[in-house]
Amino acid sequence: MSRETVILAYSGGLDTSCILKWLLDKQYEVVCVLADVGQKEDFTAAEKKALKIGAKKVIVADVKQSFVEDYIWPAVQMGLVYEERYLLGTSLARPCISVALMKVAADYGAKYLAHGATGKGNDQVRFELCAYALKPDLKIIAPWRDEEFCRQFQGRQDLIAYAQQHGIEVSAKPATPWSTDANILHISYESGILEDPNTLAPENLYEMTVDPLTKAPREPVRLVIQFDRGLPTSVEDLASSRVYTKPLEMLDFLNKLGGSYGIGRIDIVENRFVGLKSRGVYETPGGTILFAAHQDLEVFALDREVLRTKQVLRDRMADYVYNGFWFSPEAIYARKCIELAEQRVSGKVTVELAPGYCRAVARKAAKDVGALYNEQLVSMDVHGGYVPQDAGGFIAINAVRIREHVRAFGAYEVPKQKN
Repeated sequence: MSRETVILAYSGGLDTSCILKWLLDKQYEVVCVLADVGQKEDFTAAEKKALKIGAKKVIVADVKQSFVEDYIWPAVQMGLVYEERYLLGTSLARPCISVALMKVAADYGAKYLAHGATGKGNDQVRFELCAYALKPDLKIIAPWRDEEFCRQFQGRQDLIAYAQQHGIEVSAKPATPWSTDANILHISYESGILEDPNTLAPENLYEMTVDPLTKAPREPVRLVIQFDRGLPTSVEDLASSRVYTKPLEMLDFLNKLGGSYGIGRIDIVENRFVGLKSRGVYETPGGTILFAAHQDLEVFALDREVLRTKQVLRDRMADYVYNGFWFSPEAIYARKCIELAEQRVSGKVTVELAPGYCRAVARKAAKDVGALYNEQLVSMDVHGGYVPQDAGGFIAINAVRIREHVRAFGAYEVPKQKN
């Protein structure tokens, strides 16, 4: 009988290398898929290692351009940020990688998808929900939820011993102090010594950014970022007058420049979808700059109540992406609504980069869109059509509720200051 084919989401690291061997021992034929989402990795070496272990085929799927244009750029347009701090670098990569996995599964007629996501994490949910949305008849092999696998392997130390036993080359060592996940948008660090949320992340952990206090340039620099309907279209470096217009080039430039100023570092405890709290350290230099610029233009361009409504949808959409629901009815609906609001978010923002932070310092709407900002109306030098006397009635109406509360329950008491 012919053996069943399994598509393995392969990274070349310790977990997936051992899982590849484990699947082969289970008499599966394994096709490994390495998704290139911009991580700094030796794909040739990873391919050779997988073939040496026994993979039937190794496919390196270059999805960098799709990742930026179809996932990162829409995330910037929607202003996605999870729990007000995390720019979803890992979460956004998962649906992009899933599309590549499903394409290979279709090409090889595979019925199974295997992955190395831990049973305590978010990625198992993300990969599997995306897979079921794209190929609902697919069967999942999740070794870290398999009883037999979990009996054999408690954690990394058992995997390392297994790899050594079977001649699998791995770079992990027993003293590895944390794990990383990288792509063109960010690098995340977790586990190991970082599991204690009171332990300071060591400076040698960071790979995309320098220490803003000791190694960043002291002189600030300025950029002009153009947006069309909320999507970044160009970045101009005012120091060199060079303009970047291709999404990959824009993000790469912003990553390097932002990283040189130590921009985009966060150290947080977040709420995983599975119910656990986890500590993560993230670097997202280019994404942080784009988020700041877009947010500034959005507040400038949108009607106040449209902005408030959009922010509600943004927060829901951030949850959908973080929890693995990129391909879902609710996410599609929320995204369409946000895109409708973003039709007027076109123009340019001047951003200043300084050690450890960036800020918008100027903005201008695109000529063909118009702007709600009315310089005459807001001016302190002329009335500009505004009738100051109308404010009295506005205040009186808003005061009705406050005065009624006082009538019913008495005046508000001012807390006495302690000596």
